[in-house]
Amino acid sequence: MSRKVLVVDDEKLIVKGIRFSLEQDGMEVDCAYDGEEAVEKAKDKKYDIILLDLMLPKMDGLEVCQQIREFSNVPIVMLTAKGEDMDKILGLEYGADDYITKPFNILEVKARIKAIMRRAGSDHDEKEKAKSIEVGDLRMDCEGRRVFIAGKEINLTAKEFDVLELLVFNPNKVYSRENLLNIVWGYEYPGDVRTVDVHIRRLREKIETNPSEPKYVHTKWGVGYYFQAQ
Repeated sequence: MSRKVLVVDDEKLIVKGIRFSLEQDGMEVDCAYDGEEAVEKAKDKKYDIILLDLMLPKMDGLEVCQQIREFSNVPIVMLTAKGEDMDKILGLEYGADDYITKPFNILEVKARIKAIMRRAGSDHDEKEKAKSIEVGDLRMDCEGRRVFIAGKEINLTAKEFDVLELLVFNPNKVYSRENLLNIVWGYEYPGDVRTVDVHIRRLREKIETNPSEPKYVHTKWGVGYYFQAQ
């Protein structure tokens, strides 16, 4: 089965270059040139990954990311011409899983895509270990990559699920932010540990009744994060 990729950028030469390079690797590539078209295509077809430019006509990349997150957990990699850290963190706040700063090397793009897909594939080992786990009101369906709190489904992004899954399967084990970044995002990830903090905060907002007094994902001050059901 060839991987399906959606490339969203209004610069047609960039799209053409990425498309050609990914098709050389046997991937199936669709293209969109503005925000509205991107959301429509993401609704119409199931993609393995979306490369999404930040600056787009009709609807910017952050808005597109936010809208796609309302119905899909597909991994989203933001392409941004801006190098400021806040733009990158803001992209992650809206539900992106990763980012690449322009101008980029196509080999870097391919390496990042393959790393994300490899991690998605390696989830199979965890699924075999336990297809489903329940702790308190929390239930994780590892095969369907779905999370429920008190029977209500919670919509997590791919990375939020990965972080939670790692913590749930290793209760009371404290992971440093660097540790989580390396395990979940991979050693080749160029971001910093604030990425982890953003994801932990978003995760708590979704699964905790009171995020400032977490029941599941706890902080060990000065060390890192751990899972424990109270």
